[in-house]
Amino acid sequence: MRKTTYLLPILVVVVATALSSIFVVDEREKALVLQFGQIKAVKEEPGLAFKIPLIQEVVRYDDRILSLDTDTIEVTPSDDRRLVVDAFARYRIADVVQFRQAVGVGGLRAAEDRLSSILNAQIREVLGADQVTSDTILSQDRRVLMNRIRDQAQISARGLGLDVVDVRLKQTNLPAQNLDATFARMRAEREREAADEIARGNEAAQRVRALADRTVVETLSDSEREAQITRGEADAERNAILAEAFGANPEFFTFYRSMQAYENALQGSNSSMVLTPDSQFFDYLRSDRPTRDQN
Repeated sequence: MRKTTYLLPILVVVVATALSSIFVVDEREKALVLQFGQIKAVKEEPGLAFKIPLIQEVVRYDDRILSLDTDTIEVTPSDDRRLVVDAFARYRIADVVQFRQAVGVGGLRAAEDRLSSILNAQIREVLGADQVTSDTILSQDRRVLMNRIRDQAQISARGLGLDVVDVRLKQTNLPAQNLDATFARMRAEREREAADEIARGNEAAQRVRALADRTVVETLSDSEREAQITRGEADAERNAILAEAFGANPEFFTFYRSMQAYENALQGSNSSMVLTPDSQFFDYLRSDRPTRDQN
């Protein structure tokens, strides 16, 4: 009975010690075995691992690709047109030993603060280069700039044991105080373009109206000329017919012309004419006019 009383606590201590010396490394993480703050072992493969109980401790680090959103900063490209840039990066812990030595007990938060400073510095350096304009940053060429930021940040991040996988510019906007001025300038440019288009349209309309007016005048002139020609030809033909009729029967022609003169002169109900009694105008109205048979 006494032996059982002594052996049971010893067995419990032994089991607890054995269990505390075993730890599991997940496939999504890496682990460091520390002894009084010094690195004694690196566990990068998943599975069971061992440590000395009470003396050694295990520090775990995420082995997955992590995301980091940088602070919004202002950059000034070569055309002096300030832009507000918001970026994010994807990174992973490549060397846990160097990572531990670089950030110490600060861990991932301290590493992200330092990586954010590195990214902001590289963003300002790359986007503020001599040959980089705001149009370049806003165009499809920004992919080249992002790759350049990633490569330069990768060099500095190696000292932290980090591997920068990718860098992307999320937003690239104008500062709030410049938006109104930019919109006003864009509005003025559009109004000027609209005024130019209206002026060109009015000029084209004037040309069309002038051409139409000239066409109308030319058409009327040609029509009037053709009408005068036709009228002259008709008068000539009429005169020829009358001359032919006069030559065939002068007496009838004289009578016809007198009837036309009477019709034109004696129109209306109150026409008055003052003539001498022996005027030839009324020869065909007098009863005493001799006829051809009487002659």
